[in-house]
This record gives sequence, structure tokens and C-alpha cells, in this order.
Amino acid sequence: MKQFFLFLLLSVTTFAVAQEDLSVSIIDFNTQKPLASIEVLLLNSTRNSSVQQISNSQGKVTFRGIPALDGYQVVFEGTAIYAAQKSELISVRSNQAANITLLLAPKESNELNEVLITKGATAKINRRDAEVSFEMKAAEIQEIPVEGRDITRVLFRLPNVSQATGFFPEAANVSINGASSGYTSYLIDGLDNNERFLGGQKFAIPSGFVKDVTVLTNNFSAEYGLTGSGIVNITPRSGSNETTGEVFFITRPGPSIDGKSSFAQRDLSGNQVKNGFARYQAGGGIGGALVKDKTFYYFNFEHTTDIKDNLLNVPQLGITETVRGTNTFNYFSSKIDQIWNPNFSSSLRANVGVIDVERQGGGLDGGSTFKSAGNTQQRNSILLALKNSYKFGDFSGETNVQYSRFRWNYAKPFNPNSSQVTILGVNDETLGVIGNPGYVFDAIENTIQLQQKVKYYAENHTIKAGLNFIRGDHQLFGGGNPVGNYRVKLNQNQIDVIKNSGVGGDLNVNDIPQDVQVLNYNVELRPASFGKKQDIYSAYIEDLWSVTNRLNLTLGLRYDFDNLSKGGSDKGDYNNLAPRFNFNYKLDNSSSLRGGYGISYDKVNYAVYSDALQQNTTSQSYKLELEELKRLGLLPANTNIDRITYNGNLAATVSGVNYLQGPSATDLQGQRENIFSNERRILNPNGYKNAYTHELALGYQLQLTDERLFFVDVVHNRGENLTRLRNLNAAAEYPIDPNNVVIRTQAQADASRPIPIINGGATINGQRVTGIARSVIVSENEGKSRYYAMSFNYQKTRGTDEYSYRLNYTLSSSKNDTDGINFRASDGNNYANEWGPSVNDRTHNINGIYSYYPFKGTTVTVAGLLQSGQPINRIPLGFGTTDLNGDGASFSDAYTGNSDRFPGESRNNDRLPWSTTFDLGVQHQITIAGNNKIELRADIFNVLNAENLSGYSNNATQSNQIQGGSSASGLFTQRNASPPRQFQFGVRYLF
Repeated sequence: MKQFFLFLLLSVTTFAVAQEDLSVSIIDFNTQKPLASIEVLLLNSTRNSSVQQISNSQGKVTFRGIPALDGYQVVFEGTAIYAAQKSELISVRSNQAANITLLLAPKESNELNEVLITKGATAKINRRDAEVSFEMKAAEIQEIPVEGRDITRVLFRLPNVSQATGFFPEAANVSINGASSGYTSYLIDGLDNNERFLGGQKFAIPSGFVKDVTVLTNNFSAEYGLTGSGIVNITPRSGSNETTGEVFFITRPGPSIDGKSSFAQRDLSGNQVKNGFARYQAGGGIGGALVKDKTFYYFNFEHTTDIKDNLLNVPQLGITETVRGTNTFNYFSSKIDQIWNPNFSSSLRANVGVIDVERQGGGLDGGSTFKSAGNTQQRNSILLALKNSYKFGDFSGETNVQYSRFRWNYAKPFNPNSSQVTILGVNDETLGVIGNPGYVFDAIENTIQLQQKVKYYAENHTIKAGLNFIRGDHQLFGGGNPVGNYRVKLNQNQIDVIKNSGVGGDLNVNDIPQDVQVLNYNVELRPASFGKKQDIYSAYIEDLWSVTNRLNLTLGLRYDFDNLSKGGSDKGDYNNLAPRFNFNYKLDNSSSLRGGYGISYDKVNYAVYSDALQQNTTSQSYKLELEELKRLGLLPANTNIDRITYNGNLAATVSGVNYLQGPSATDLQGQRENIFSNERRILNPNGYKNAYTHELALGYQLQLTDERLFFVDVVHNRGENLTRLRNLNAAAEYPIDPNNVVIRTQAQADASRPIPIINGGATINGQRVTGIARSVIVSENEGKSRYYAMSFNYQKTRGTDEYSYRLNYTLSSSKNDTDGINFRASDGNNYANEWGPSVNDRTHNINGIYSYYPFKGTTVTVAGLLQSGQPINRIPLGFGTTDLNGDGASFSDAYTGNSDRFPGESRNNDRLPWSTTFDLGVQHQITIAGNNKIELRADIFNVLNAENLSGYSNNATQSNQIQGGSSASGLFTQRNASPPRQFQFGVRYLF
């Protein structure tokens, strides 16, 4: 609340708007030399603004601190020597130092009247720095077939970006440079939009509020940090003097007209859907001026409803019912800009997201979870941002503040005060689950961000510096069910009573006979929230030095400190200095060479810290186990046991209780001391090192014509200090001979541990204890990754033609020895054997977008995505178990490294087939009057109805990337496939 009151105070005193720079090079057409002392104007008719500047000795003009808007135009009004010239309309994005070149022709050169160098959209050379970035503007996004107006699905069309394999359904779906999607950083207008628990967006901004989207992959400014992957920055829409807007309706009829597939698909949240699925979306936006030339606004609201059917099927109880569920997505966005005077302007932005994903019970093809145990997943967000921009003399600056709140209630129960009851039949088969989801995960993050930027402009230098502070107050209510979970067994008579009662799919806990046999009961012993304040301090300074009119050098230094790096130590990771260096050399007016090197540090993922708290315990037995690990040298000799332990979640299990009369958590607190756990965690006694990446890039750009641009970039990223898990009480390594497979039993594996485990306990210092853990897990920062890529890009904007296109081909290799924060070695702690292709590795990635404009108002767009196959992780098959080494770590989530490999196979050494998808979008606009239009649109996704087994967003636990048997066996179990041909229809009113 303190942060919220601070935010309200600041909101009363000041507003802010993103202010950027536009650099213009003035060149004599005949001599190709820079022209000094030339006066040019920067106009923006949408806001009736005009700024005048004079070129310096290098022929350069910098328009400082201009709003991030469309519709700029550079105008030279002519002299006695040079004819008047002007550029085409220019778009400036958030946090951009844009640049164009204006060629001035002598008055007698009639053939070059009004030379237009920068031609719309994206066909322009970056002559200012070495930033490797790619962007799409609103007009391009509206032409591309995009499911559900989801902006992330546009990003897959850009170089070095691919659809990510996640490790839970709602995981972020964007991988940059082959890195885990959890490390991608999301910004809105240069301010933080990252959910810090597991990564991804807090507010999933819809396309209707997007002016343009930019992906920064390499060589970005020292202003950017807190990621070793890449950055997605959204520039939001703003209003102008003219009132404009849209109202739309979109529908996805679903399986009734889609291509047929036996596999489930996914909704916009990443969760599976199948029968009865349909989507309906509606919304609108409006922008204009509250006060002409002074106060501008833009408001946007978008709503989505998904309808989906599950099947509840329990033949023993005579139940076969369709259970209908709905998902709802609501996004509200607004932005108000205020121009106080030519040197001071401001804006206020608000984004509010309310999302409910229903788990209504049943299953996609039949299930026994009853409606009473249903729940909804909530992902609700609020972002309130204030930005203040000003300029005076040779200085410009921004003072920005943002408050945000994110609540992720993963399973909000329909019956929050109920126990969960798992019902078994006479043959111990599961007849149903009723009452409650059985667990709690309700995370809340309140965040305040303060940001100060300053720029100083000298003759040939632009020096910028900044400070950034982010405080995230995390609270988690997690663990088992505080009301308790029962496991019961019905006899045939009780089954018949329920069957004949007519309760059907509405079965709940009070419909079970009170004399039912209770097999066991467990209850959460710590039904309380816990958390930590995560403080991140950042500072940077950078000099853009215009050495000559051809050569620009950028020299920068950034520093970050994250207080979570202290972990279980008394000091944090303070040495995170990140130098940045890059150059841009203009070969001629149509080509340039760019390159550079930099270091980028990651923040500490909060889940690393939270897991170490939640899965921890302060029992004396567990502390005794840790002391023994310290004595054995597996923990540092100076480890403070109290500093690395925490009273986390733990469930007590009791037998012999009566139905719905189990003891409370308070009654069972005494059991904490003696409960044996398969796995517990600790905070790292050495603290957590911030992961970092060495980034190198070299590129060549060539402006072939006004509308055509070619560029190629070679990049290499070297990740260090990546997070992974280490088991301090790991079973001894057990290499498997592929020619003579001998399975080690769990008892044999347990006996080989540093602290041997026997019958759910251990003997330490002559004392038999059970309140310990088989595996003691700590997050370490010793992982590495290597990414190599070469990206070829060819773009043509429409210009005066009837077509435009983008083509890019990326050849890449991504390898690592950890694919995420919960990655563990398959055999002991032998990470040398884990080196291999990353889960998001793509060797070949080919993207193409072609738009054809056959006649006025009509656009036909074809978007193709061709990708070589994703890696396959080969796990044991045919041995009666997947846990060949007996360490108990062969979990179903095999792709995070928790499974043994098939004997003789290395990690991810096989490949799925290529993925080939073509999407088609057709839209036609009918002019009603003036600028009022009706737009009709149809999109067909996967128009060729290809059944792709690879290359699409999916959850790793349901992926084809996990296969049993050796690669030589050719065995393949098809668990999933990309969506079949699907249709989406829309109508939009534009004014």
C-alpha cells in the first residue's frame, strides 16, 4: 500500500509521455558530402506541431525529446542553392533514436525534385547505432492473419524469434535467440511489464492499443537490461487532433467448420480445448483531442469469451454428461497526453486486465473430476504509468513512475471452504474427484518502478544516463488444501445409493455416505501467505559519439543489483558491471556496416527464491540433516543453517479418521518434526549469481531502392551463470551400459547417497530421524548456453506498387546444459552429460509475409512459417520403468531433464519433422462517408491443413518432444499436433 500511496501522490503532481530523438543527416546529392548550417523543420500535422533545427558541421540535426508518434515529416523549405525537399511520413517508436537521410539537390537539378529517402513502414537503414531490432507497425499487424488479436503471435514472424516450448500451459510463448521464454523481457513504452514469478507478461496488451511492436535481440543500448535474452517493447497508441477509432467483432466458430483433428488444441491462455469450442470477441477504441493541440487521449477495450465443452464420464455411477465452461479475457487500456509547452509534455497510461480461465470439470475426452471440484484460473493485472518529459538548453530528460499489481490465482475453487474427496470404487478404481481442487496457489505482486533519464547533447556527442528502481512485493498463499483432502473407498451398496439418487454431475462432498471408508486424510500445516520484497537497482551511462559523418561509436556501461541474489548468504551479487560497445559505419548513402559487443545481466527469477521458501522446513531433524551435509563438505563450512531454512508448506497425512472430521492444521502441528519428504529445498548459502550473457553481433545493411531493404546479421550469445538445480544428497552416479542394461532399485540408490536413506529415514550421529528429505535441492548458477545465428532479411514496402513483402531466413544453433530454473541432471549431478540442443533450438527458420492490394480497400495477405524440427528427448521404454538409476527423479515432466535417458542416447539428440504453416487473410474496406469505413475480414490459419508435429506453442509435458525408445528404433508416439485448418471472421467499423 505504501507504493500505491506514493504513486497517487506523484500522479497528482505530474504526468509524463515518452520522448525520443530523431536524427537527420543532410547530404548534398551531387557531392555526397554533409551540409552544415541547413535549416530543416520537423512537422506533425496530427498534433499541429513544428520544430526547427540547424545542421551541425557533420550535416546532422537531432530533434530532441519528441513524442513517440506516427506522422512526422522532415521539411527543407529551400534556399537560393538547393531546391525544397521533404521526407515521407516517419514513425517514431518508444525508446528509439530514429534516423533518416535527406538528400538536397541543386535548384537546377529538376530530375530530383523532393527526393524521398525514407519510404514508410520498415524499409530504412539504421545509420545511428548497431542495435539489432525488428519492428512491426499497427498497419502491418492489422494485415497479418493473427489469432484473437494476440500480439505475441505476430512476434513469431520476426528474425531470431520463435514459438517457445513451455513447461506449464500458461508459460510465455516467445523465445528470443533460443533462450527459455521465461527470460524474455516485456516493456510497454519502455516501462516494465514482466510477471516476475515465472516470467511472461503481466498485461497481455491487445493489438488495438498497439502503435508498433519492437523486438530487440542484440546490441541494444545500456538503457536496457535485466535480461540475457531479448526485449519486446510495445509503443502504445496516442490520440491526435482528429477523432478516430474502431469498433469490432470477431468470431472463431471452432470445430463445426475447422479442419478435423483427433488432438486437442489450445486457447489463448495455453490451456487445452476440444469439443464445443467457439470464440467471440468484441471491443473498440477511440482517440482524439480533449483540447486541440494540447490534450490528447486514446481509450481501448477488448473482450473475449471462449466456450468449451468437457465430458464427465463415470459409468459406475451412471453419469455421462457434457460440462460446459467459459473463459473470459477483458483488457482495458487508456492513455492521456498533455503538452504543457514546447519543452514540457506529459502522459498518463492505464492498463487493466481481468482474465478467468475455467476448469469446469470433466475432461477433453472424458474425465471424473466433478463440477464441484472445478475452479477458475485468474490472471488479473493493473498497470498505472506516469511519464514526464522535458528539455532545456542542451539537456533533455524523463522522470517516470509506474505502479503495477498482478494476481495469479491458479485455482480459485468453486467451493473454497470444502475438502477435496477422491472417491475409489470396489476395485480401487477412481470414480471421481469432488469438492475442491485440493491445492492452493495464489500469488500477488505489487510493484513500484521509478525511472530517471537524462540526455546531454554536445556537437558530436549524445550522452545519456539513467537510474531505475523496481520493488516487487511478492506474497504467495500456496501448498495443500487448508480444509484437508480425503481419499475414500465406496462399497457396492454405497455406489448404488449415489447412482440412484439422481445427483448426477452435481455430486458433492455431502452426497457421500458418512460411514464411507476413509483410506487417508492430509491437510496443509502452514495455511498462510509468505513472500519477499525484491528490489532491483540499475544505473547506466552511454555516449553516442559521432566520430565523423560516417562513423558512430556507442560506448556504454550498465550496473544492476538484485537483492534476491543474497539468497541464504549475508551478501548479494554486487559485481554486475555490463559494458556495451558498438559501431555503425556508413559505407555510402545506401549501405552501412554495424557491429558490437555487450554484456547483459538477468534478474533473479522470483520462483527460485519462492520455491526455496515454500519447499523448505525448519524442523530440527531437517536442520540436523543439513548439519551433516555441512560436515561432509557438501555445504560450505560457514553455512548459517537458520539463514537457509524456512517454515514452508508441508502436509500431514493421517489414517483412521472419520469422513469430514479430520483434525485441523493446528491439531497436527506436532507432526512437522517427523514427516519424511521425498524432496525439500534450501536457500543457496552462497547466494545467487545473476546470470549474464556475452553478446556479439555484426551486420550489413543495404537500401536497394526506396522501397527495398536487405540486411544480414551474425550473432553469437554466450550465456553464463544460468540457473539449474543441484541435489546435495544425490544418489551416486549410475552409468547405464546400453549393451547390458541393469536397473538399480530405489533402495540401492538410497544406500549410495551421502546420507543413506533407509525406510523413510536416516541415522545421523547415531540418531534415527524421519523428519528429513531424501533429496536436498538447491538452485545454483553454473549453467551455460551458446547461441549462433545468421539471419538474412529482405523487405519491400508497398510504395507505389500493389504489393509488399518480408522474407527472412535464420540459420541458428542453440545449446545449453540447463533449460530452465527447474532443470536437473538425469544422473546425480552430472551436468557434463546434459550439454545438448536447447528445448527451443531451431536450425532453420523461414518466414515470409506477402500482401497484395488488387484494388482500393482490399488486402490479401499470405504468411508462411517453415521451421526445421524441434529436438526430441529420448527416454527409456521397454524396461518396465523410466527410472533406470533408481534415484526417484524420473518424473513425467521429462523434458526439464528430470528423466533418465534411453541407454546410449544423449539429451535432445533426435529431431521432429519440419513444420510448415501458411495462413491467409483477406480484408475489404467499404467507404461509407469521409473516413468512415466498414471492414470485412476472413482469416484461414494453416490453410493447407498440414498436420505439424513440431514448431508450435505447446506444453512440454504434452509434447511430441518426449519419446520413448532409442532414436535408431524409429518409435514415435504422436501426443499432439498443431491446429488443423481454422477459420476466423471479423467485421470492423473504422471512423
